Amino acid sequence: MPAPRFLKDKLCPVSAKRERRKEARPGELLEAALDLFVDKGFAATRSEEVATRAGVSKGTLFLYFQSKEELFKAVVMENLGGRFPQWNREFEEFEGSTAEMLRYCMRVWWERVGTTKASGLTKLMMSEGRNFPELTEFYRREVVQPAHQLLRRILKRGIDSGEFAPVDINLAIYTVIAPMIFLMLMKHSPSICVDDMSDIDPEQYLALQAETVLHGLCAAPKAAP
Repeated sequence: MPAPRFLKDKLCPVSAKRERRKEARPGELLEAALDLFVDKGFAATRSEEVATRAGVSKGTLFLYFQSKEELFKAVVMENLGGRFPQWNREFEEFEGSTAEMLRYCMRVWWERVGTTKASGLTKLMMSEGRNFPELTEFYRREVVQPAHQLLRRILKRGIDSGEFAPVDINLAIYTVIAPMIFLMLMKHSPSICVDDMSDIDPEQYLALQAETVLHGLCAAPKAAP
């Protein structure tokens, strides 16, 4: 019978420390890769740099990820693509109105993605995606399509309940996406988007955009007979 983890740690502290270190390496590599991909771009980032920043050898990096492309895909899944099951569960369990859901969706996106380094992945794909069609297709399949599908579900919920007017959902989702893309571009290319980034509070901006979208989506009240 194998010894319990705490007993192994006590009997062989050096071995236990190495084991914990080994378990932490994939996460450390993904974190280092995210930083470098966002700061330098995919093409300019070298595998050796990722390994150095994570404190491991290049050989160790390739034990976990066979190529820089596979590393990038893992970064995308860790920070964006892998979160959609949870976000879809939140949609299914949400008990408020659809207007409240849309406000919540935009606010929480900023808290969980927009404020983090992962928000730079969208800008990276917009600037370099044309040069890496396989990665572009992967990003579209694992991030763009699930995001659009979730927004379609939200808007359809509002239309089916009579809260929203019967708009073209495939077009309407971009009214929600556009403010988020603007914030990501503003964060990672501030001099291009606005004169002074301090003039815009992201949370206030998204709250205003949510109300603007909702006023355009909400069904007009029926006239009294």
